[in-house]
Amino acid sequence: MWGIIPAAGSGTRIQPLAFSKELLPVGSRFDGGTERPRAVSEYLVDRMVRGGADKIAFVIAPGKFDILQYYGDHYGDAAMAYVVQPRPGGLCDALFRALHLVHPSEPVMIGLPDTVWFPEDALAALPDDRLSFLLFPVEQPQVFDAVVTDGHDRVLEIQVKSPHASTNWIWGAFKMPGAVFHDLHRLWLERGRQDEYMGTLVNAWIARGGDAVGVRAGTSYVDVGTVRGYRAAIGLLSNALSEAAE
Repeated sequence: MWGIIPAAGSGTRIQPLAFSKELLPVGSRFDGGTERPRAVSEYLVDRMVRGGADKIAFVIAPGKFDILQYYGDHYGDAAMAYVVQPRPGGLCDALFRALHLVHPSEPVMIGLPDTVWFPEDALAALPDDRLSFLLFPVEQPQVFDAVVTDGHDRVLEIQVKSPHASTNWIWGAFKMPGAVFHDLHRLWLERGRQDEYMGTLVNAWIARGGDAVGVRAGTSYVDVGTVRGYRAAIGLLSNALSEAAE
């Protein structure tokens, strides 16, 4: 199973940094018996591996070689790959840069590298046989992509950064069969590559008869792309450590 991580953004909300925003130190990890700072993107990579990914592809911008240097060719038992997005083009453009890696017969999961969320094994709750969104409750859904579902968890609409979001459940990651990933790419091309956000593309796909589900398996979600988010992530991790110690 592939995990695709779009990491080509410049991170203007939290700059200036001397490194790629995906390597922002958040919390720590133990390397042998030594405690070391942990890059924020490691939380997503680790969660993807826990969810079954054995191959991880970072989509990076030219010059973000520090991500390659940090991760190298593997993370645990997962092989690492790197694809270049030559210029900014939105989330859909970034994700589809890795299309050639994904065979239609294998599942693919996608998440954002500047986020920290719990539970750590939540991706395992997503089915492999359909497009499925991992949902989290947040206090300000208008700054995310809110996911509207019916009583059977079927996705009705994705409200992309809507000031009038009708639900406080947002997607934090998603998963789909490789065949659906290829179908979405064909639709994106048919629509003239106009979709910057995955939400608008999925809305068009659903309008054409596509099926997606929202799984409310997430409990907490923080976007670390701002200073406020960075502080919230530190607090979230501290609480998690305290709960684990009890």
